[in-house]
Amino acid sequence: MNAVLELSRLAPAEPTTGRLDIDRVSIELGAGAARFTALQDVSVAIRPGEFVCLLGPSGCGKSTLLGALAGHLVPSRGQLLLDGQPIGGPAPERGLVFQHHTLFPWLSVLDNVAYGLRMRGVGRAQRREQAMAWLSEVGLEGFEHHYPAALSGGMQQRVEIARVLINEPRVLLMDEPFGALDALTRLKMQELLLALWARRRMSVVFVTHDIDEALFMADRILVMSARPGRVVEEIVVPAGRPRTADWLTGPAFAACKRHCLALLRDPDLTVPLERLSPLTQPAPADADAAAVYPD
Repeated sequence: MNAVLELSRLAPAEPTTGRLDIDRVSIELGAGAARFTALQDVSVAIRPGEFVCLLGPSGCGKSTLLGALAGHLVPSRGQLLLDGQPIGGPAPERGLVFQHHTLFPWLSVLDNVAYGLRMRGVGRAQRREQAMAWLSEVGLEGFEHHYPAALSGGMQQRVEIARVLINEPRVLLMDEPFGALDALTRLKMQELLLALWARRRMSVVFVTHDIDEALFMADRILVMSARPGRVVEEIVVPAGRPRTADWLTGPAFAACKRHCLALLRDPDLTVPLERLSPLTQPAPADADAAAVYPD
């Protein structure tokens, strides 16, 4: 194969679609005396091809915001735009993956992956070809005739991801997709997702309450407060790509983790990240306590 063509396959062009604009969005849920504000005045721009994590405590509105981006919820105030166009109802251009799979138990793995193409009227032979290619992408060659119940949790999530990505979404929305998996399987799934993202470069909005996961996956982390949810800080992860074990064990990772934890405990924290970094100043003997409870 021509070397230039081979390099072009390994280094995809800079993405031009998948920009999300969240403009002063508030969402109220419930009715009557039970009505409450789940999200309050959230404004964020997500660049095409960016990997963004929403990090926050349970009940802070992370999943509510993701549901609105998917088209399942309508903002009470503000607007949501994808590539400059208002987001309406659900659409294949915004793929959604949940913590627990939504595979059809009566369909084989192959037919689950090909389901979106079937709904779009793609012919059987082409559906099979594309579904088999995606099963290869997620490491499930040879499992096309199995049914979801026969698969492990990690394998089910691989099928779920393939079923979403076969539709070539501009944005991938993920709601704690690996939260129900054991630690080793979760790490393997994180690495798989990052590899798929590097090759496809769709925009990703990834919900998690796990600081380590956010720091390992994201280009940028949006730290959210408890309800009503608001973005209290945007953290640009100071690590290159691809991420390696050196990042997970280095001092910059530890400083970022301490800072994220401090923000989750005190959303009004005003100490900038660089002041907590052991790269910029010697750490005191009680560094962890100083980082979490700054003067």
